[in-house]
Amino acid sequence: MTVRAILEKAGYRVLEAKDGREGLDVFRQEEVDLILTDLKMPDMDGIELLKAARLVKSDVDVILMTAHGTVETAVEAMKEGAYDFIAKPFKRATLLRIVEKVLEKRTLLAENLRLRQELGKYQTNHQIIGQSFGHRKLLDLIEQVAPSSATVLIEGESGTGKELVAEAIHNQSPRARKKFIKVSCAAIPETLLEAELFGYEKGAFTGALARKEGRFELAHEGTLFLDEVSEISPAIQVKLLRVLQEGEFERLGGTKTLHCDVRILAASNQNLETAVQEKRFREDLFYRLNVIRVDIPPLRSRQEDIPLLANHFLRMYAAKNDKTIANLEETAIEKLLRYPWPGNIRELENVIERATVLCKGNQLTLSDLPEGLSDVPQAQNDEIPIPIGMPLSEVEAILIRETLKRTEGDKNLTAKMLGVAPRTIYRKI
Repeated sequence: MTVRAILEKAGYRVLEAKDGREGLDVFRQEEVDLILTDLKMPDMDGIELLKAARLVKSDVDVILMTAHGTVETAVEAMKEGAYDFIAKPFKRATLLRIVEKVLEKRTLLAENLRLRQELGKYQTNHQIIGQSFGHRKLLDLIEQVAPSSATVLIEGESGTGKELVAEAIHNQSPRARKKFIKVSCAAIPETLLEAELFGYEKGAFTGALARKEGRFELAHEGTLFLDEVSEISPAIQVKLLRVLQEGEFERLGGTKTLHCDVRILAASNQNLETAVQEKRFREDLFYRLNVIRVDIPPLRSRQEDIPLLANHFLRMYAAKNDKTIANLEETAIEKLLRYPWPGNIRELENVIERATVLCKGNQLTLSDLPEGLSDVPQAQNDEIPIPIGMPLSEVEAILIRETLKRTEGDKNLTAKMLGVAPRTIYRKI
């Protein structure tokens, strides 16, 4: 059986040329992924064809076919960029295995390029990445609220990216050229938080050797982001309420009333309504903060975004650690999709950073992921939340994906459960 017949029987499209020069002409005119060429040919040999083809298209893969006596020459050709060589006579299985290996590599590179393009499509300059329905709703809401001066309350589980959302609102607002000041209310002791927010006068307390401006003064005409606002003590809640209502305050130890023009963005990983009911948070302050509410969905409800985020973190930490890692293996992505991510995006980032550092190859595989990912299986239920207004194409994609998970990837069983032909499932995938 000829080489052409072997490859065509395996399902490959094959273009044939009688010599190297004709092969180069065909290569210029057609879309070719792989050149399979003899080493010894009249007029233009395999190495010359290799060099010429790579000048036309630098990423083309070339496999050389050579007799036993010219193996050393073939090895030299690999230094010129050939992917591999096959010594004649060769078996059908050997040829198909090498061709399949080359094309699989090209497929992985193409998929990596596609993911990069998708990432660029769904990534803003605020590093808010995603393509899911819930994520797009979040971006739409950010665009709506950013131009206003209204106070915004951002709620979401720990690790969902509340600070990034706050930065995005500021950067798309008329205050973008002014300062964006961040305060972590949970990280600053209560005795120091008041001084940090409102500043203090010289001699206000032991160690106050000079006047210091507070965060409200520093954020004048800009934006002040109060993270973990639920941790503020009742005494400071009163003073914060006054700033929100009147736009004025006094420095600690001072008597002069100061005025400021600051937009407040507040965030909490606790439900402030519950805190109000439990008398831990002032109701009037809650209503002042909750003019516009932005709820960030947890990562477990944004599964479409997991591969995008994982590849983003992979590229970021591969560059940081001077590693060349093309992408994530499909089985690794499947593992990430099955995990419920209680720590949300922050946990995903930590997992990918660790895996990137420990990865020894040019692809991040299942073995590079921590074993702990399998310790917390995702909760199983027979219901899939579908928000009103979600496009039918996305509803269909979610239904197929979730059913595939239940059938552990059995496409025929999935087709039977969904009442369609198996070829429909393969086509949709």
